[in-house]
Amino acid sequence: MEPRSLQLLEFPKVLNVLSGHCVSTSGAAACRALSPMDDADSINSTARFFRQGQNFVKETGFRLSAFPPLEGLFQYLVKPNNVLDADALYALVQTLGQARNLKEALEIAEKREWDTILEFIEGVCWPQKTFSGLKRCLDQDGNIKDESSPELYDIRQSIRSLHQRCSKKVRDFIHGEDISRFLQDDFMTITNDRYVLPLKTNFKGRLQGIVHDYSNTGETCYFEPMFLVELNNTMQELKQQERTEELKILTYLTGLVRSEYDQCEAAYGFLVEYDVLQAKINFAEAVKGGAVDVQSGAGFDLKGARHPLLAAAEGGVNPLNIELPTEQKVLIISGGNAGGKTVCLKTVGLLSAMAFSGIPVPVEKGSVLPLFKEIFVIMGDEQSLEDNVSTFSAQIQSISRIWDSMDSSTLFILDEFGSGTDPAQGAALAQAVVDGLLENGVTCFAATHFPALKTYALVTEGVRAASVLFDPSTKKPLFSIAYDQVGASIALDVAREHGFPESLLSKAEQYLLMEGSDSGSVMNRLNELAVSREKELEEMDRIKAKLEAKRAKLEEKFEKERLTVLADVKKQAQNVLKEWQDGKIGRKQALKKLSEARGTLGGDEKPKADVKPFSFDDI
Repeated sequence: MEPRSLQLLEFPKVLNVLSGHCVSTSGAAACRALSPMDDADSINSTARFFRQGQNFVKETGFRLSAFPPLEGLFQYLVKPNNVLDADALYALVQTLGQARNLKEALEIAEKREWDTILEFIEGVCWPQKTFSGLKRCLDQDGNIKDESSPELYDIRQSIRSLHQRCSKKVRDFIHGEDISRFLQDDFMTITNDRYVLPLKTNFKGRLQGIVHDYSNTGETCYFEPMFLVELNNTMQELKQQERTEELKILTYLTGLVRSEYDQCEAAYGFLVEYDVLQAKINFAEAVKGGAVDVQSGAGFDLKGARHPLLAAAEGGVNPLNIELPTEQKVLIISGGNAGGKTVCLKTVGLLSAMAFSGIPVPVEKGSVLPLFKEIFVIMGDEQSLEDNVSTFSAQIQSISRIWDSMDSSTLFILDEFGSGTDPAQGAALAQAVVDGLLENGVTCFAATHFPALKTYALVTEGVRAASVLFDPSTKKPLFSIAYDQVGASIALDVAREHGFPESLLSKAEQYLLMEGSDSGSVMNRLNELAVSREKELEEMDRIKAKLEAKRAKLEEKFEKERLTVLADVKKQAQNVLKEWQDGKIGRKQALKKLSEARGTLGGDEKPKADVKPFSFDDI
């Protein structure tokens, strides 16, 4: 899809918010690279994967921990002679360990018949040789183990033995020569693979030996006594042997990684992909959203839709029900300034782009979107002072550029087209554009203040009118939509709200009356009716939900009582059967008792005449 339109919809901002829920830099980069798909099967498969992922997390509580980026490691291995160091191999084995834990946790999918998760698991061919080799040779801190090879084990044993000899000689020397007062510390240290003593600099001429280095302050010199020279020479040889053997082991382990390069890379990709899935699950929780069904040829039915960037913010945003049936292609929204028209348009475009990209959207369950292969947006003040282009000229250039690319698979978001020129000519152009969109089968959401376009929306087949509502008493926006009606622009009310001089407002009202342009009273009455209707619908929904809750409670109570009675009858029947088997009662008496027990269920009784029939008063 066109990057410019996605930018206007603030799609990259959503990707940045989503990426913030990742635990790895690679997962975050993968989130920022998401883009809309144009195939309904792929979109819905991604949505199914998300839902199954939600179920998996809900059931298992599994959470991925942070893991390092390994792209550089795999790139480094492209050159055949490069050898990975212990840090790189440790990063790899830790990451593979996480991938293995994830793979094992996801195996629950087989019992749950989560098909997309099963496909996800089956796509990973596990690098067992590499993982086992790394686990055998590296300890939990990433150091090469002594047991990595017999040679390394012997070398390190020799180093430890030599260390003990050096320690004993140093202790004997310090106490025998009584030189503790010459030392900064009563222990030896290592410099350049040689054991040295931290000697106070002003005493360095008192003892025979070699000064190798000084501390930063110059108060301490690192002094090698002559009796340690031969032992230190041996230590240096052993250390060199150790490094040589460690390099052999690192070369061997690097070879293992190379032999299973594709499997290692796939396991890493598996982890990154799950990091993206986990980010989507966390994002959905933050915005109270989910995956939405995308159906080719369907109409718009977004229930409780919210702008994702506003939904995640403190205080949230008022939900909108966005509806455009299949037989209608254009929705023209009118109404007050700062009433939410642009937010509504952005919400439609942005939620569509998100859904097509496999990102959960803040809508209620049961929402449906049609499939679009392209989204074009013309929105806001697009003038350019540098290019000497006005707002109106910029709009015209944008439409001219994309016009031939728009067809029935296009969603077009158009905000106040024609507003930068003569109102009559701007409205005429806007109507002509909508006519052309209808002819080409383009789906369009548009906002306008033009009275002519409002009338056009009411009378033109395939076009639906809608209005953003405002509070009749305060004139403040309610950020709600009423369909099949138009709204007043209430420019004077907005001006009054922002402290515009009252004398100028009075003049403006006089001019409106003189020109016969004051349809505000009619529009206000329509708004009042729409607001009243919305309140009635909300009250009906509230009552319906309350009745449904009471009904569910009664059904639950009835079921509990039914099970209690059944259990009691079953117990009575078992007692009767035992008495008969023990010979305490005869067959006729047993049948009589069983009949009496069954009678407690009311199976053989007819309803009594004085029983009050069930009514709504019982709810």
